[in-house]
Amino acid sequence: MKRQSVDPDVFQMSKTLMDEEQRLVEVQPYLQPFCLSAQQLQDVSARLQKDLIRGLGKHTHHKAPVKMLPTFVRATPDGSERGQFLALDLGGTNFRVLHVRVQKDGQETDSKICAIPQEMMQGPGEQLFDHIAACLGDFIMAQNLKEQSLPLGFTFSFPCEQKEIDKSILIRWTKGFNCSGVEGQDVVKLLKEAVHRRRDYDIGPVAMVNDTVGTMMSCGYKDQRCEIGMIIGTGTNACYMEEMRNVQRVEGNDGRMCINTEWGGFGDDGYLDDIRTEFDVEVDRTSINAGVHIFEKMISGMYLGEIVRLLLLRLAADGLLFDGRTSEVLRRPSSFPTKFMSDMEEKDTGQENTQNILTELGLNWDPVDVRVVRLVCATVSSRSAHLCAAALATVADRIRANRGLDHLKITVGVDGTVYRKHPTFSQRLQAMVRLLAPQCDISFLVSEDGSGKGAAMVTAVSQRLALQSRLLEDSDSDEEQQQKLYH
Repeated sequence: MKRQSVDPDVFQMSKTLMDEEQRLVEVQPYLQPFCLSAQQLQDVSARLQKDLIRGLGKHTHHKAPVKMLPTFVRATPDGSERGQFLALDLGGTNFRVLHVRVQKDGQETDSKICAIPQEMMQGPGEQLFDHIAACLGDFIMAQNLKEQSLPLGFTFSFPCEQKEIDKSILIRWTKGFNCSGVEGQDVVKLLKEAVHRRRDYDIGPVAMVNDTVGTMMSCGYKDQRCEIGMIIGTGTNACYMEEMRNVQRVEGNDGRMCINTEWGGFGDDGYLDDIRTEFDVEVDRTSINAGVHIFEKMISGMYLGEIVRLLLLRLAADGLLFDGRTSEVLRRPSSFPTKFMSDMEEKDTGQENTQNILTELGLNWDPVDVRVVRLVCATVSSRSAHLCAAALATVADRIRANRGLDHLKITVGVDGTVYRKHPTFSQRLQAMVRLLAPQCDISFLVSEDGSGKGAAMVTAVSQRLALQSRLLEDSDSDEEQQQKLYH
């Protein structure tokens, strides 16, 4: 019987498919530690719940990795706020100055972006605040506001211990800043001193605002169910409205206060070591703040690309990528920014984007390499979204339990480049949060200019509460009690 010859093209295609599937199978053990089950995520959520309680406790706070910092923001917007406000938003290499008019029919905003030179991020603190005051002064002149002394909301996106609405002590610099003479100091006082040194304009009362609080408050102006603020960008953090009876480090049991969780520090005490990978450990070891903000380093934009880069190097070293060879560019730390992950995971253009990026990185790739690299990116970004969902589920379910509700309907104000720009992150996060917090109906509202407008809204709400407090004091002889209630 005559043997039928095999078409060489078909044979080659079949062999390629077998090789591709084989390589994908061999890659799985490297990716498996990033694939957390629903049970593992529920366990993470339960651990965070314990840490939230530790952070709120009067006697356990000082050792708690999740700091649960009181913000002295006692309410979200109710729609009655009115007036003109200035806002400063400092959280990176640029900062913004804003003039916000809050009116019956909405908000009007003018703003200006000012750069912070790299050397100023590492220089004397007085120089930094003089620069901020100068840019604020230029903006005030341009807006013809010199003759007014407007209230100012100050968004300062670094870990601070807030003592009052207008007193906030910097705990430590992050995000590449290391200005001398600022850690341990009241940043509102440093700002006011810089303004006074100029002697050409003045500002009114200052309300200190964390960027998560600003996000919650700006979204709260549009949706009064918004009682959680969340940032997933260069870093990550969240805030929420906690019952005063649980805020043991502040006097008073009535009402609520916004708590800045600083959840990026979750795991700083080793609480997440069982789910950290060797790549997470290496990213932390080589960071400028080793041992600090462990949770943030597993999920935020400053670190995700570096985790992927280390994974690609390992896969190449073990002969599963790029024919066992890498490039000088890929071996350079921080050469694979998180933006590459977003580009590679795009539904329609991801494959072409991946090919272009790998070429740009000086790598020789084949079609299987492209598929493996995209799989690595999707795995790392999925873990980020799922861990973030576990943390958010913890906060939402805590609010539900605090209020004794069977079912909670709540809105999360959210901001940050990872949430905004990554093609699938938000969907993955939302799907997982529904699974982990089934008794919470959570809506998401992306903040528009949240940190700046939100700072103005904090100032507006604090003025509204102060006015209400004065009115109550006028009709009640127990002034001290009223001041406790309405601060």
